[in-house]
Amino acid sequence: MGAFFGVASKRDCLADVFFGVDYHSHLGTRRAGVAAYDKEIGLQRVIHNIENTPFRTKFDHILGDMKGVSAIGCISDSEPQPLLIRSRLGTYAICFVGAINNADELIDKALGSGSVHFDAMTGGSVNNTELIAALINQKNDFVEGIRSVQESIDGSASILILRDNGSIIAARDRLGRIPVNIGKCEDGYSVSFESFAYKKMGYEFEKELGPGEIVELTSDGLTQLNAPGKEMKICAFLWSYYGYSTSDYEGVNVEMMRYRNGEIMAENDIASGNNYDIDYVGGVPDSGTPHAIGYANKSRIPFARPFIKYTPTWTRSFMSSRQAERCKVAKMKQIPIHDLIIDKSLLFVDDSIVRGTQLKETVDFLYENGAKAVHMRSACPPVMYGCKYLNFSRNNNDMELLGRRTIMELEGEEGFNYIEEYSDSSTERGKRFRKAICEKLGFASLEFQSLEGIIKAIGVDESKLCTYCWNGKE
Repeated sequence: MGAFFGVASKRDCLADVFFGVDYHSHLGTRRAGVAAYDKEIGLQRVIHNIENTPFRTKFDHILGDMKGVSAIGCISDSEPQPLLIRSRLGTYAICFVGAINNADELIDKALGSGSVHFDAMTGGSVNNTELIAALINQKNDFVEGIRSVQESIDGSASILILRDNGSIIAARDRLGRIPVNIGKCEDGYSVSFESFAYKKMGYEFEKELGPGEIVELTSDGLTQLNAPGKEMKICAFLWSYYGYSTSDYEGVNVEMMRYRNGEIMAENDIASGNNYDIDYVGGVPDSGTPHAIGYANKSRIPFARPFIKYTPTWTRSFMSSRQAERCKVAKMKQIPIHDLIIDKSLLFVDDSIVRGTQLKETVDFLYENGAKAVHMRSACPPVMYGCKYLNFSRNNNDMELLGRRTIMELEGEEGFNYIEEYSDSSTERGKRFRKAICEKLGFASLEFQSLEGIIKAIGVDESKLCTYCWNGKE
């Protein structure tokens, strides 16, 4: 995935950017970077690998080593960024959030012009941030360049540019796949992915950029450079999984959405007669917990935490690129509370079921500690398609997804013609699908939130939501 944060101010803003970027650490685990502009020094930039060390540990030195009245920073799960670029448009720092699926085609086209070259990374690949900069530089100004990038790429790109005059250009993806928020204080402006991040820095809400909207920020004001478009496809998975609970997207708070989502799942279970003799409802921490609270409140089954994640020293379980290592770390973090597990029938709500590998480890752990039964609910529909717009998962192909693998085992490739039926619990294929996963992962029962249910919980018009990972519709 990835995220960014920036400030254009009348005073030194490195502390604001340091903490602002740190507040986005849940959105990326590979690399991070900060670029700053100072009137005397000019542009500065630093990038670090954060795979085994939190952002704040690797970057606390910038508070003494760098200074600037404007700065941008980013968390990235892909290439190093921000990059410093010197071009016909001036010298600037640039970072982006998104994905480019036709990068090779665009690189070949750029190289064919005879006036462009790229730094090659290991294996000959090109940093996508550099590709975006190269495409922007072919145009007459930043606005024309950004619009050209967003029209030519297959994927998405929300872009942040720090110019060598101290101004910041912020551009939301053409279809608004992720949020871009603008905050304001007496000293200037901030730009942020997460809405709570700038508020904690003392900025008040100014506006949320619309799809394709481009603005320029200085310490003195905000200028709209490109008006927003009418079509939006913001990622619905933001609310159910990777968005932070205290954030609002399109006016909808994440935590409140998750409560509603859990309530809807409980209503569905009650209506379907799936109200088993459950002792406790719990969440698969952390993002599954608010969904579980909503479920417990509606079902009137007590909420409990039969196990706690030990997080003070253990790194995030998906940080490693190796699945076995991620599972090992996830298992080591789980500390049981035996009084809440032994001889108990437990129902857990997870934010999503993607590969299912770590979930199998969790269920085995609960049974090993004396659970009588473990029922599972997924707070979103079955994930059937790998995201091609934001790269929020590490899937190399769709067959890494539990849903796809299960369909293949049940029916072979022919089954992929009936994905909608497999997602629907009322169909015969849907029932066999759920039964097969229960047998594979050890669940006493399994149900997924419906597409209609999650859209209802979000409360944003369906036409404005991207639900590609669940139904394959672009």
